[in-house]
Amino acid sequence: MSWPTHQVSNQSPPLVDYNLFDTDPALREGLSREGAAWAAPALATLGAELGRADRLDLGRLANHYPPELRAFDQKGFRIDQVEFHPAWHALMQGIVENGFHSSPWAEPRPGAHVARAAGYLMQAQVESGSLCPTTMTYGSIPALAKHPQLARDWLSILYSRHYDPRDLPLQRKHGGLIGMGMTEKQGGSDVRSNATVAVADGEGWRLTGHKWFFSAPQCDAHLVLAQTEAGLSCFVVPRWQPDDSRNPVLIQRLKDKVGNRSNASSEVEFAGAWGWLLGEAGRGVATIIEMATYTRLDCVLGSTGLMRQALAQAVHHCRHRRAFGALLIEQPLMRSLLADLALEVEASIALALRMGRAFDKQDDPGSQVYRRVVTPVAKYWVCKRAITFAAEAMEVLGGNGYVEDGALGRLYREAPVNSIWEGSGNVMCLDLMRALAKEPEAVDILAAELERPRGRQAEYDRHLTTLLTALRRPDPATARWLTEQLALALQAGLLIEHAPEPIAVAFCRARLATPGLQFGALAEPAAVDLLLNRVLAGF
Repeated sequence: MSWPTHQVSNQSPPLVDYNLFDTDPALREGLSREGAAWAAPALATLGAELGRADRLDLGRLANHYPPELRAFDQKGFRIDQVEFHPAWHALMQGIVENGFHSSPWAEPRPGAHVARAAGYLMQAQVESGSLCPTTMTYGSIPALAKHPQLARDWLSILYSRHYDPRDLPLQRKHGGLIGMGMTEKQGGSDVRSNATVAVADGEGWRLTGHKWFFSAPQCDAHLVLAQTEAGLSCFVVPRWQPDDSRNPVLIQRLKDKVGNRSNASSEVEFAGAWGWLLGEAGRGVATIIEMATYTRLDCVLGSTGLMRQALAQAVHHCRHRRAFGALLIEQPLMRSLLADLALEVEASIALALRMGRAFDKQDDPGSQVYRRVVTPVAKYWVCKRAITFAAEAMEVLGGNGYVEDGALGRLYREAPVNSIWEGSGNVMCLDLMRALAKEPEAVDILAAELERPRGRQAEYDRHLTTLLTALRRPDPATARWLTEQLALALQAGLLIEHAPEPIAVAFCRARLATPGLQFGALAEPAAVDLLLNRVLAGF
């Protein structure tokens, strides 16, 4: 006779088979507000697909079975190939089919960058590592388009929505992806200290040196920084040379990272690797900064998507878990915490999609300055908030959140990468200081945006007066404070203008007037109910 020891009860079911778009009012409203309402039907279809149990499980599988390096074949020939679990390829196929790697460039139209941003934000809720080659391709295309030969030979392949993982010269493939290799052991973010050297060789260049972080080595080409006689320059280094021989980019190992484990990050050596010069010799940093503006946008989108998924997991758990005689979702202190987390997501989505609109207006001088100034500010703040946010959401689930069987552990380990990648916190703050110094009209453009909501919330008005004074006389010693205050003002202004009034009031009081050091101190009953109702919509 068997004697059951216990029955499983009071556990929340998996959060699966729901629509990531239909259940997100802030995302839907922002999409329409920022000029991409035309994309709503397709995004609703995508949201249903991404919320399916089998699609969400791809993220788990791709991270549980990380990529492996095959440097040599059976006979000892160098092949430098990376092998992935089928889940990775399924994720990449969906990403490419939806055009997240290139659609605003391949099919330009008003709102194209906003529509992509909304889709990317939902994709980030499924899995983050596969977004690395997605983002690098998206950021590289504008630079590649300026190179006549590469634009002629490559753009149509990069625009393709056919995912082609075969290791072949790009011209022989149905679709392609681009990676990047900027940092070296001795410099990190200080790329001017790079030691890799490039020497002219006919119509191309030969590179000798190393890269300490070489992202997605399986990509068809990489943008790389190297020193020339003219100074630090940017190069396009393909996996295959023009004569169809393998380019000597030697993968030394794959990085054993804290998170982002599905993605292959590597160390490589260039043994006379062949490449094209991209842009002007000696102007490599300028080329990279232009490209980094796009990749930093995706850091904001990725962190926002991560927070949205962590919030959904936490709220879903609280709707089913009982403690101390009541559902967690009914308990005042938990409601205050969940609403505060929801408030952070509302603000982050509003700012991320507003940034998308600035990217849509490529030739507008004001939008160009907005992108240059606001992108590092948003990356600094949103990506840092995501780290604390993920930990708080994990704590909602208690011990169940701290085990690898669920999604919260992976989300928590993913959170730091967007804050580190493409320039860590101090780099973002220094970038803001440089932008303010180099763009004399920047403060006036920001002021025009931030002044529109003035007069509707006293906390905002006081905050804005102090902020504008500081922006006109920026002090490098307080760059972190200034960056944070600007990010909060941008988020508050958007919520005042566009969110339901209780949400705007709650944000101004909780983030501007008496900001607490932790989530969960939201003492705004009307906002708590409204925020939770918005999160629960459709579940």
